[in-house]
Amino acid sequence: MNLCLLCMKPISDVASWQSFFALEKKKTLCDDCSKRFVRADIKEEGDVLDAVHSLYEYDEAMRDWLHQYKFLQDVALAQVFSNELRRAFSSTDTIVPIPMHPERARSRTFAHVETLLGGAKRPYVQLLTKTNTSVMGEKSRHERLNMEQLFELVPGAAVQPITYRLVDDIYTTGTTLRQAANVLKQAGAARVEAVTLIRSIQK
Repeated sequence: MNLCLLCMKPISDVASWQSFFALEKKKTLCDDCSKRFVRADIKEEGDVLDAVHSLYEYDEAMRDWLHQYKFLQDVALAQVFSNELRRAFSSTDTIVPIPMHPERARSRTFAHVETLLGGAKRPYVQLLTKTNTSVMGEKSRHERLNMEQLFELVPGAAVQPITYRLVDDIYTTGTTLRQAANVLKQAGAARVEAVTLIRSIQK
């Protein structure tokens, strides 16, 4: 019997044809914990970032999950939203994760966006490298909107005139995603869209 990754209570799985054919992973949360997360499904369109789709609201439950996953380094929690993330992409999408700065990746011991994609079993290409060690969560809305350039292309990266799907854990002001989209478009991308697990409205 599986245990809920958050409360560690047993999960009672109900057999379905999807699970029989291994089309969907086993549940990782019990029903009580699952109900704490609120779907947002916010879809927005923009300019340099052509479109963004955010899956969940940023509420108390999501804040607790994000803290335990990213900052307490509970890598197993990447599985919690693996089914939802997998369904957010098509098999033909060219996915580009938002990278961490190498120094922060070493201190945290894992790259949280790439780990989410790994849990969702979605292949990706790493075209971007982060050039700034600033932590966005520690900045005000004004500071975020006036950030210096955060990204550059990975040396030798080949950007094609196609649509790329950026992926990040949380969307607040959109500065991170727009800067990443701008780098890809300047390098030749025809269109840049994004998927984020969480949508936060910063006041």
